[in-house]
This record gives sequence, C-alpha cells and structure tokens, in this order.
Amino acid sequence: MDKKGPDSELEVFLMQRVGKRDQGSFTQLYERFSGVLFTTALHVLGNQEAAEDVMQEVFVAIWEKAPLYDSVRGKPLTWAVTMTRHKAIDRLRSLQRKGVLHDRVEREAKILEPHETSADEVDAGEKAKIVRQAVMQLSPTQREAIELAFFAGLSQAEIAGRLREPLGTVKARIRRGMMRLKEIVSPRL
Repeated sequence: MDKKGPDSELEVFLMQRVGKRDQGSFTQLYERFSGVLFTTALHVLGNQEAAEDVMQEVFVAIWEKAPLYDSVRGKPLTWAVTMTRHKAIDRLRSLQRKGVLHDRVEREAKILEPHETSADEVDAGEKAKIVRQAVMQLSPTQREAIELAFFAGLSQAEIAGRLREPLGTVKARIRRGMMRLKEIVSPRL
C-alpha cells in the first residue's frame, strides 16, 4: 500500500505542472530531487563528473517525459531515482566498453609493432591521418554509426535509438564499416 504524505502529493503536483511545461515547478523538482539523484548516480559510477552528466540527462528526460508521468504507477522521486540508476548503469557500461576497446587497440598495436621506437612514434600521426581518410571513404550511414560507437562511446542500442533505426541495421552498418575500413587501411599500413 502506497502511503502518500504531503511531500509525495506536492511532488505529484509539481510533476503534473512540469508536464504542462511550468519552469517554476521544474526548478522546484530539481531542488527537491537533485541531491538524491546525484548521490544515486555517484554511487553507481564512482565519478563526480560522470554523475553530474547523468543527472543532467535525467533532468532533461524528466522535462521531456513529464507529460507521460502517471502517479498511479509510483511516486515521482521513485520514478526519477529508477531513471537515474538506469542511465548511470548505461553510462558505466559505455565507459567500460570504451576502456575495453582502448585496451584492445593498444594490445593490437603492440602486436603489430612489438619494437616501438621513437621513429614509430613519428609514424603515429601519419597512421592517424590514414585512418581518418579511410573513415571518410565509408558510406555516410556507416561512418555515422562507427563514429557514434568508437568516438562517442555509445552502445549499439544507444546508436539505434539516436538514429531511430533497428538494432540489427546498426549492427550490420558497424560490421560492414569495420570490414571496409580494414580493406582500405591494411594495404596502406
């Protein structure tokens, strides 16, 4: 049984007002929720900057989704905390994927160049140029998907959402784009 006290009733009222684009109510919700949401994100991420980014994403989502909020399904704070936890976990997974990708690239670079010297370091700029040129040769859809995956650190599901494309389409674009990059870059490196 959900007990609704004065705080909960005020939060429901504020959420309904935010759903009608009342900026004053949004400010009040921010003041009421920001501490709890920041702490939730920080607990998951362990990084203040990342937690602040997640909190900003959550408040943007609250502003956008407030018209859809249904008080019968739960309290506004519970809804916001749940959203924060989901976004923080998504961010953590994205950061972990970036770290894994970075580690993988470093390992592969060491395999290709086991005797790295200062002369090899000079070549790094040239190789980066070759890769940039190769990326520009991809189709616009492949390039966009690869840039979002590897440079923006988005998951394939996040890319599908951002591009409003099916997940399978995004996966195929990234796979074909990576195969094409290999074809273009391998002979030049």
